[in-house]
Amino acid sequence: MKRLLVAVVSLGFAALLILSGVSTAKASPSYDQEVTETAKLYKGAPFKWGGTAPKGFDASGFTTYIFKTTVVNKNLPRSSADQYKGGTPISKGKEKLGDLVFFKTNGKSVSFVGIYMGNREFIAATSKGVRIQSLDAKYWKSTYVGAKRYLP
Repeated sequence: MKRLLVAVVSLGFAALLILSGVSTAKASPSYDQEVTETAKLYKGAPFKWGGTAPKGFDASGFTTYIFKTTVVNKNLPRSSADQYKGGTPISKGKEKLGDLVFFKTNGKSVSFVGIYMGNREFIAATSKGVRIQSLDAKYWKSTYVGAKRYLP
């Protein structure tokens, strides 16, 4: 089922490119587009502590699932703290599509992660489900730790 979803998403990108007059032989979605567009498909999926599947995600379960089930096919560490230990550090304000953004929501250490969507927004599995959030919102601004790049 996972592979079928990836195929459908990829076909969706191909159809979009064809409809917009772009030849799929010359252009295909980049890893960052694949990650962000696939993540958007799960908007509204429920939150579940320890969840790693569309039936319910927690923050790091969501990022792990997206990176593994897209053409990126990358295994991320399971916890947000461990995800923060890896990747390439990105300077604040230099985040790009598909970068992981990290937060200290427990006040002590990295405890939350999302996927940067551009325009100072990210998507993450919050306690209210998978939602798009603004990095400029007071809460996220005050708990932001940094960003890491796992995409090539």
